[in-house]
This record gives sequence, C-alpha cells and structure tokens, in this order.
Amino acid sequence: MWHPCAECTTTIRFIEAGSLHIQSPTPEVFSYSSFEQLEQILSSTLQIGDFPVSCRAKGSRLVTPVLAASVLLEQLKSRQAIDFIQNGVMTSHLQPIFNIQDNSLFANEALLRAADQTIPMSPGLLFSTASKMGLHSRLDQRAREEAIRATHLVGGTQKTFINFLPSTIYNPEYCLRHTFEIVERYNVDPSRLVFEVVETEKIEDVNHLKHVFEQYKKQGIQVALDDVGAGFSTLDMLSLLQPDYVKIDRAFISNCDTVAENEAFLRKARHLTKEMGIQILAEGIERQEELELCRELGFDFGQGYLLGHPAPYSELAKAQ
Repeated sequence: MWHPCAECTTTIRFIEAGSLHIQSPTPEVFSYSSFEQLEQILSSTLQIGDFPVSCRAKGSRLVTPVLAASVLLEQLKSRQAIDFIQNGVMTSHLQPIFNIQDNSLFANEALLRAADQTIPMSPGLLFSTASKMGLHSRLDQRAREEAIRATHLVGGTQKTFINFLPSTIYNPEYCLRHTFEIVERYNVDPSRLVFEVVETEKIEDVNHLKHVFEQYKKQGIQVALDDVGAGFSTLDMLSLLQPDYVKIDRAFISNCDTVAENEAFLRKARHLTKEMGIQILAEGIERQEELELCRELGFDFGQGYLLGHPAPYSELAKAQ
C-alpha cells in the first residue's frame, strides 16, 4: 500500500492570533491578533534584517516551523491560495477532444477547478502558488484524483487526458502507486486514461520522463506529450520516449492557414508522428480554417473552443 512521502504531505500552517518570535541578535517577541498585524510586524522586521522567525498560538503549544521572515511574509500574502490547495473543495471540468477525421467524440481533457465557481481561484494562481510554496506534489496529486473520479462518475468509454508534471514524481515506482490505487478504487479501466506531461519544452531529465512513462504503460495507461513545439519534435526524442499521443502547441495551430511557418511545422510534425505510429492532436483550434487545414494534413484529433469549452463533469454525467 502507498504511503505519502514528505513532498506529498507538505503542510503550511498559519496562526491567526499569537506571538511572533524573532531570532535576531537580541531576540524579540511580539504579540499579534490578526494576519494583517502579523504582516506589519514582519515588514518592519525586514527593514532591519531577514531573521529566522516562528509563530506560537495563544493558549496552545502549536508552533510553526522556523522560517526566514521574508518567507513567512510571502506565505501570508498567499495564504488564501495555500489554504485552498490544502483544504479547498476541487473538481474537474472536462474539455472535449474530437476525432477530426470522422467528427466523433474521442476523449475529454480533465482541468482542475474550484468546485464553487464563485471562488476566485484560477488554475494558474493555484499552480504558480504551489510551485513557489513547495506544494506542487500535493496539488498534482489532488488534480489526478479529481480527474480519475470524474472519469468514473461520467462513465462511458471515452478516454480522459490528465495533466502531470514529471518533477512532482520523484520515484516513479513509489510515487505512482497512489495514482494506481485511485484507479483501482474507482474501478476505472486503465485503458481509458492518458497521462500527458505538460510543459514538454522545459523537460530537462528525459531519462526520468522515460521511466515515468514506462510505469504508466505497465499499468495499461497511455501517455502523451503536451505543448510540443519546434524545439522538441525531433525523431530521436520521439523514438526515445515512445508516447502514444503528441499534442501540438496551440502557438503553431493559431492562424496555421495563413502563417507559412506554422503550416510547415505542422506538416513536419505529422510526417514524424505518422512514421512512428504516434497519434497527433491539434490544441487550441479556434477557427474553422485551422480545423480544416489540420484535417487536410491528416491530424487525428483536435481540441479547442471551436470544438467545445470545458464544462463541469457533472453536466456530462447527466447527459450520459
């Protein structure tokens, strides 16, 4: 059975009323009764030096870890997003992916959202905060679980594309057990899942990514490269990783019918993937002319606002 490692259980706690202990050359203690007051004390402290600090709750033994004053202040300024990452109610919205050769629904991409749509927590804010605060593994785990749960509740036979960052998977054999246990718990057919690595262009440790892909494939799960651009689509790289799908960066899809360089890249990408038996998907299709060119070039699948917007999985479940 999988047990979380330290990276997956990182927790940031805040104490709203208590005392701030400053480990300066002459240690000081300041009482505060609100987060705003604590921020003011920290800002004043930083004018003197970035000293180690910790907080202690009133009438309790609860003490926060010792941090640099600047780090604690940054955490406080992001506390709403941090609290939501750790405790907020999340869900998946699903965006359709179509077979653009026969216009049939092939799959959905799962996109993490706040369950309450009135809560102003954009995915960009959540993931950027998670990256800065050491909560990326935790958020990535939550996103995977919500996507698998949505796949189970929607039913049907369509596949679900699920984003992941290889940097959050430190030891593939160990870290991915959590994902495989969730698949089993929700009784989802592994062949319905496609895990796609985001920010493909920024991947530095290709051998690590290959190892991650191998672990997914052993479980009957397919894999994809997302956001593929000119710097990555080489025969050697595709040969090494052997993805099932390649998703072309929307920058090359946009105006591909009028920008010669974009069309040339799409032709090259289609040729490479076809030679290797890899299926290819055009992302960010927003105009009919873009769809028609991708279809003419032999692209297998398409995704974008022209074809369908993301929607709560509950709406798709009702339609089934």
